[in-house]
Amino acid sequence: MNEPKTKGAWKIKTLLSIAGKLQWMKLDKAAKDCKKAQEKTLRQILDYAKDSVYGKEHNFAKILEAQTPEELFKRYQENVKPNDYEDFRPYVERHKQGEPNVLFPGKPKMYATTSGTTSEPKWIPITEEYYSNIYSKMTKVWLYSFIKNRPKTFEGQIVSIVGKAIEGAAPDGTVYGSVSGVTQRDCPEFIKVAYTAPADVFTISDYKARYYCIMRLGIEHNVHLIVTANPSTIVEMQKNVNEFYDDYVDDIEHGTISSKINVPDEIRQNIIKAKNLQPNPERAKELRELKAKYGTVLPKHYWPNMQILNTWKCGNTKFYLDKFKDSFPAQMMHQEFSYFSSECRAGLVLDETNGTVLFPHMHYFEFVEEHDIESANPKFLQLHELEVGKRYCPYVTTWAGLYRYTMSDLLEVEGYYNTIPKVHMVQKINGIVTMTGEKLHETQFTSAVEETAKELNMPVKFFIGFADLSVSAYHFYYEFEDENTTQEQAEEFTRSVDAKLKKKNMEYEAKRDSLRVHDPLTHILVSESFEKFKARCIDEGARDGQFKLNLLLQDENRHAKFKDLVKK
Repeated sequence: MNEPKTKGAWKIKTLLSIAGKLQWMKLDKAAKDCKKAQEKTLRQILDYAKDSVYGKEHNFAKILEAQTPEELFKRYQENVKPNDYEDFRPYVERHKQGEPNVLFPGKPKMYATTSGTTSEPKWIPITEEYYSNIYSKMTKVWLYSFIKNRPKTFEGQIVSIVGKAIEGAAPDGTVYGSVSGVTQRDCPEFIKVAYTAPADVFTISDYKARYYCIMRLGIEHNVHLIVTANPSTIVEMQKNVNEFYDDYVDDIEHGTISSKINVPDEIRQNIIKAKNLQPNPERAKELRELKAKYGTVLPKHYWPNMQILNTWKCGNTKFYLDKFKDSFPAQMMHQEFSYFSSECRAGLVLDETNGTVLFPHMHYFEFVEEHDIESANPKFLQLHELEVGKRYCPYVTTWAGLYRYTMSDLLEVEGYYNTIPKVHMVQKINGIVTMTGEKLHETQFTSAVEETAKELNMPVKFFIGFADLSVSAYHFYYEFEDENTTQEQAEEFTRSVDAKLKKKNMEYEAKRDSLRVHDPLTHILVSESFEKFKARCIDEGARDGQFKLNLLLQDENRHAKFKDLVKK
């Protein structure tokens, strides 16, 4: 397509470059000596929060009297124990009721909500200090990295999938919602024009209708950048294209959003007004010609000038990448989204590697090596002590009231950015499942399934495993590409997976041989099982941008949903 450059493309590129270069220079300064940067950051955070309830209870002022980095780190560890969210919940509840100066000065700007280890969600405080001086400044570096890697990125439109900016409020009136949604909603007008979808799109509750609007608005334009953390979203976007392509074309031709789609009238009119939708018969003609030529129309056809796709590529998200392999233009860069969570935007991927450069001048980090994670008294390491090739669980201290907070993730160091380690996600720590000491890793399970699929020539579209304590056995669920796969064939598949797991994990082998873990149980899933599961979760309130699914779980709530997806 020959659509002209985005309106104001030069301004976007110029202003993002100026702001991004400034913040990049600060990163480079910190990278010269990450130990020094970490000392400065910890002192700043402790000084900021020393007069809060938590700061007084944990002697922040006394810790700050330390004269050396080593003494500072030591005092901090002595006065503040390692924490998970439940340790902070009572303090957060006090903030939610309107009490100021509990975890930090004043009250939160907003909360980000995300799933926790209990039935109650985590309410992650977002302070003005964190939002303005950490999150926003990191965003400037992030956007500038796109320009450095692909200079033409902002010459086209942007498809960005974010959460709903505001979803509700705490008892004291402080709002909660998506930080990325708020950031996109409040971004400067000069860049807002580049986004194909206005904020109203992300308030659409109907899962399929939301994707319809995202793609109907996006496919009309010359998109150069897609940003969405979860690669499964890309799969959903293309599935929507396959189902509704002709409807998109009709809407584009007439400047409408189909009344057949479940979008509330007010939101539909707001979208039409916000994007000034007009009849575009020329683009409609192009799209019809693409379908006539290719049959199944892919992103490389309707977005041939795509510069960057930005999603997670590490951990268990790699499972979804094969689903859109070869769907995008050859010149496009698929950039890792970076190690990122509601609790902490830890750093950024700045190039074509998968390594996240941690930001030592914005957060304070500690690490426990993989072999020491389950120790009663693990050794905590500083950022400058990490080694390439080793795996660690990070603990973060932030400007938003989290102190020595476990991220419950397993990271691997893959290199350095000057003195700063570059890390990538391996898996959640809770990706390790054990019923009776077998400590089965999600990565062991996924590799066993993938190897079996190749050996037996039985490709799988999706698979998942659940530990079931009630029968001391694992349930293995598969959606095979061959929908005629029999139960007998599936059970042969499971026997191969089981044998491979015994070879990969000596504890699993011992527990299986001693009958403490019984034979795994086999289930064949219906077509599009993952898509149906995800849609159900989102209908029940899960946020699309935060949707994550481990492929080996001990979670009866999610297990029950898959029991409903077994072929009858």
